[in-house]
This record gives sequence, C-alpha cells and structure tokens, in this order.
Amino acid sequence: MHEPSPTLGDVIRRFGAALQARHGEAMTAAQKAVLWALGRCHTAALGGHLYRCDSCGAEHIAYNSCRSRHCPSCLAHKSAQWLEARADELLPVPYFHVVFTVPQQIASVVWGNKKLGYEILFRAAAHTLLQIARDPRHLGAQIGFLAILHTWTQTLLYHPHIHCVVPGGGLSPDRTRWIGCRDNFFLPVKVLSRLFRGKFLALLDAAAKRGALRFAGSTASLADPRAWTCLLRQMHRKDWVVYAKPPFGSPEQVLKYLARYTHRVAISNRRIASLTSEHVTFRYHDRAHGNAIREIKLDGVEFLRRFLLHVLPKGFVRIRHFGLLANRARETNLAVCRSLLGATPAPRRDPMQTPDYDQPAICPTCQTGRLRLIATLDPSVPSQPHREPLPPPDTS
Repeated sequence: MHEPSPTLGDVIRRFGAALQARHGEAMTAAQKAVLWALGRCHTAALGGHLYRCDSCGAEHIAYNSCRSRHCPSCLAHKSAQWLEARADELLPVPYFHVVFTVPQQIASVVWGNKKLGYEILFRAAAHTLLQIARDPRHLGAQIGFLAILHTWTQTLLYHPHIHCVVPGGGLSPDRTRWIGCRDNFFLPVKVLSRLFRGKFLALLDAAAKRGALRFAGSTASLADPRAWTCLLRQMHRKDWVVYAKPPFGSPEQVLKYLARYTHRVAISNRRIASLTSEHVTFRYHDRAHGNAIREIKLDGVEFLRRFLLHVLPKGFVRIRHFGLLANRARETNLAVCRSLLGATPAPRRDPMQTPDYDQPAICPTCQTGRLRLIATLDPSVPSQPHREPLPPPDTS
C-alpha cells in the first residue's frame, strides 16, 4: 500500500518532544501553542467524522483540523474565501509587486521585538509607497495596495520582508482623474529604498529612545546607546533592498499570485520530501541558481526550530490594506476608480452558484461513490499509530 506523504504534523509528532526537551526554555508561549495545535491536527485528539461510500460501502475516518493560521493543512478553505473577495476588488489596470526587505543586522533587532518590529516594517513600507506615489515628480496620485508580511527564506531562515501588490496608478489629488503609471514602470526603486531606510530607522530609533525595544542574546550589546548609535550610522550608509517585479499581465495572474502568497506559512506539506527517525528532507527553490529545485536535509529538531522562528505574535494581522484600499473607505474609493476607468462593477455572486465546500468527497477506494457522514467521533477515540498527538506542552 502506498505510504502517505509526510506532513508538517507528522514531523511535529516525531520530533516535537525532543525539540521541547532541547529548546523548551527558549520557546515562547505562542510557539508552544502552535506546536501543540499542529501536533494534534488531523488526529483523534480533536475528534472526527466517520464516512461511508454510498457506492462501494468503504468506510473512511476524517479527523478534525486544528484551524491554526500557521498550519499548512488548514488554509485552503480560508484562502478560497479570501480570494473571492479580492476578485471583486480588482481594477482593469496593470498590477505591480514591490518588496521591502531589511538588512540582517536590523532583522536581528526585529526578531527580539517581533510585534513592534513588524508594525514598524508595515508602517515604513506603506508610508514610503504612499509618499513617493503622491509626489508630482513621480506619479502624483493617491494609490492603494495590499501588503503581506513574510518572515522566511526558502530554507526556513529568518528574513522579515513585506510584499506589496499595487495597482499601476491612482486618483488625482482632486479625485477627478485616474493617473496611470508608465508601461512596465511604477516608481523608482532607488528612491523607494532610501526613503524606506530613513523611515524605518527613524521609527526604530524612536522606539529605542522611549525604552520600547528589548535587546538580548546577539543584540544585547545594542543596549549601550553608543553601540546603538553606531549601528544606526552603519545602516544609514548601507543600501537597503527594495525591488519591483514586472507587472502582472492580467487580473487572473494577480489572483494566482495572491493565492500563492497570502494564506501561506513558512513551509507547505508538499515541500516535505521525506521523514526519517533523525532527519527531515524538504525541497526549495535555489534563487542563486535560476530557481533550480533542490533538496536540503536537516536534523528534525533543527527543522522544527527553524519553522517556529516564523510564528507570529498572538493576534497580529499579517495581511493589510492601505491608501485607497484601506478598509474604512475601500468600497467608496473603488467605485470612484471604476467610474474614472470606465469599468463596470464586479457582479455580485449568486450564493447558489458559489463553490459548495461541503459537497461530499469522492470515495478514494472506488473513485465513483460519494462519502456520506454516518457518525461523529468523540476526541477520546484512539488514533492510528502514526497519528498520535504531541504530549501537552509545558507553558510554565
């Protein structure tokens, strides 16, 4: 019988206890909670449902999901619903992808101050785009955009950065004209980079001066004001990486991109190639060599340690809208933009025609019948051996 591909949950159930034994004292409560939730996902610990095929009679158990936003197994439904709403908001203009990153020395400070550091990253990126776009020397328009926080590299190392998806144009200051950008060019990246650097460092320094930053571990020396001032001076002299990719060719491409980048965690289940008693092997795109697909093998505990680097602070919002697309006036602004562009509003979907996510699944045994619910399983039902949940974490 074909062995199922390993999942992140399988890795956690195999190495989670060893991780807590080795690094438990350094783990945050949020990291322990994520480890606990994902280790129980799709196990009998959460209960489940028993289905029977209406054709061949085969029975199948489906254990409940954890619904954690850090779980790659639980995001498909949320992503589909979110993308439906974004499809209604697209304008008939080119869309650009702009990415804001910070140097590694600054990333170390952000790591020790995640919530505040991520807020500063969002604010600096958003204010930079809005200010440069508003400048008559560049676009001279009020723009709107979607911003998404990512914190990982392809090999799960820590690399906080902001992805922005921006319509290629905006409203004139008096809101009577649509001002489009030039073909294949949105805003000058060097200008964006310098302004972003200045805004980010100013916000970070203000936080340090009011005592809001925590320095520990590799950044402990920065608690000395002289060392902090020296770092800021070095960072002001350094070129920060901001880049803009070529515009998307169609609204469908925008949605395809959003589907890949929004409801996404540091690693998907399909990237996990193999799991042994000691190691996890996963696939990644090697950016330095033409995006070639390669494999990397890590000690299981090290793999989980890297994954937990990307756990977000509790309640932190990682997908945000700014400018014309800010939540408070999005519908009004989109109506004005469509009117000036001569575009018809997106039709309201008929609820009867939306995808039925509760449609009975096709039986994996006979491939023809439909699975019908016959029983709800209490969480106390024993799980399969390879689906044993992780022991409860010590959050003391």
